[in-house]
Amino acid sequence: MDHIPDDLSGLSDSEATALCELLRARLIDTVSRTGGHLASSLGAVEIIVAIHRVFHTTQDRLVFDVGHQCYAHKILTGRNEAMETLRTLGGIAGFPKPSESDCDAFVAGHASNSVSVAIGMARARTLQKGKYHVLALIGDGALSGGMAYEGLSDAGDSGEPLIVILNDNGMSITKSVGGVADHLARQRLKPQYLRFKKGYRKVMSVLPLGGHIYNVTHKVKTAIKETLLPCSLFEDMGFTYLGPVDGHDVKGLTRLLNYAKELDGPVLLHVRTVKGKGYSPAERNPDRFHGVGRFCVETGELLHPAGPNFSSVFGQTMCQLAEEDGAVCAITAAMQSGTGLDQFAQQFPERFFDVGIAEGHAVAMAAGMAKQGMKPVFAVYSSFLQRAYDMLIHDIALQQLHVVLAVDRAGLVGEDGETHHGVFDAAFLDTIPGMTVLCPSNFQELRSMLRYAVFQVPGPVAIRYPKGNEGTFQSDTGSVKSCLLQEGKDITLIGYGMMINQLLECADRLAEHGIHADIVKLNCIAPIDLEPIAASVKKTKRLFCAEDSIMANCVGQRLLSALALWGISVERSALVNTGSTFVTHGTVSQLQELCGLDGAHLYQQALEVCGYGKQ
Repeated sequence: MDHIPDDLSGLSDSEATALCELLRARLIDTVSRTGGHLASSLGAVEIIVAIHRVFHTTQDRLVFDVGHQCYAHKILTGRNEAMETLRTLGGIAGFPKPSESDCDAFVAGHASNSVSVAIGMARARTLQKGKYHVLALIGDGALSGGMAYEGLSDAGDSGEPLIVILNDNGMSITKSVGGVADHLARQRLKPQYLRFKKGYRKVMSVLPLGGHIYNVTHKVKTAIKETLLPCSLFEDMGFTYLGPVDGHDVKGLTRLLNYAKELDGPVLLHVRTVKGKGYSPAERNPDRFHGVGRFCVETGELLHPAGPNFSSVFGQTMCQLAEEDGAVCAITAAMQSGTGLDQFAQQFPERFFDVGIAEGHAVAMAAGMAKQGMKPVFAVYSSFLQRAYDMLIHDIALQQLHVVLAVDRAGLVGEDGETHHGVFDAAFLDTIPGMTVLCPSNFQELRSMLRYAVFQVPGPVAIRYPKGNEGTFQSDTGSVKSCLLQEGKDITLIGYGMMINQLLECADRLAEHGIHADIVKLNCIAPIDLEPIAASVKKTKRLFCAEDSIMANCVGQRLLSALALWGISVERSALVNTGSTFVTHGTVSQLQELCGLDGAHLYQQALEVCGYGKQ
């Protein structure tokens, strides 16, 4: 891997095959030490190599969907050595990032948008009279998202030269039916057929009556093909369909991409791959190796096995609630394992619904279930819930339907970085009329708040909780909207969720300095119980709010506004949050320090609010 050629176009087929094996070895070795998305990248190695043999991604635009297929692409575009820093603070990201390389055409952390982005690029190229090629590499379940079909419909109808590569690893597209279909598919991809098809079009375009003859023969061929082949969906959209083809045959892929490159219009290349290809533990368990921590290459076992976490506690509690009430249902958007619902799916299969990468649909479906008397709980990562904002307002809030949102990965999530931090939900959920937002700080509070949300809260309710383990704060205060954890007279410290741990540390250090703090813990951040906060601030005259949320419409801003409307004077204040920019990738503790949200930085900032300089 030390001598990767800058230009892969001159590689022989045997050299390209050898390069694929080297890339797989490099991916397995690297991710075993850094963690990351392994199975998806392993399955796409031959596709990536074939793309780089045919296209030049410094000029040609390759749009990933979703971006965790991109590791081999990063290695082939000058970042081989940097792979040692994958997903670490200051290192390269786990997703395509244009600021890293001109070869990364577009950010790709969420799913189903690649074709929409690609047709936008293709239209820009046409308007600007550019000469570059545009490709969208979509797969790994992304076709279960409705936006993918919106993009495909428009792109197929546009007539724009564009190549969509569908990486089908069994998660999106149904298999062809029957031996005749497989045989015809193989015949349609033979070089002599492709050459004949191209030549036939050319001749018919210049012969008298050639256009009429071509249309007649094309209709006959299409009628036969639609009877026997499963590709009519894409061809009805306007694509030239190629496939299905072996996605691990780098020679065949290169040949087909060269052919697709010459076609003047939208092309869809259907490629079948094996997720985790080349590493048997990942092939046997692709879900486990989709996103994996550091592991032993020889055994595939994690070096630091995960213990209990908020997701697993949520899943266990859901099973208990479902045993008590037959109306309790669980919904996920292609994140069964990630949201802790494996046990629920096994125990209550008739009440478990995985709708694919379709968060908007999941929320609307939950609304329909709630309207008919069920108690749906939608478990979703915070950053993915963003895509269902309209449905939260239109389908749930307008009718005040009782839907529970289990908002996983709230706050800073760590190594996945900008595209995955859950720092927006606390701000946007507050804008939805009638929404209740609960924030547990430990496992027991999650259990009690989930029970309260499912069985007692009328209307829509969200429970937001972080990725990973609980902290040092272990008490269950979940029965009240807010509580005073510690009484003081000099400053009011306010927080919710996991930030309570940092505020307790901050208060201990302030006490050593002779400063005694009120600590107000918010268990419900929408609507906020303002009475205890107002009483505290009247006493201390100082407000200090810390939260792992974006600055705009953060809880601290809402509190200052509400106190001002109540006529309560705040002499000095500080709002500590993730700011008004996107937060990079790194460990959660590193990012908290970067944002000033760790105990030491909070202590220094609280000192300043109390009138002391930096210590």
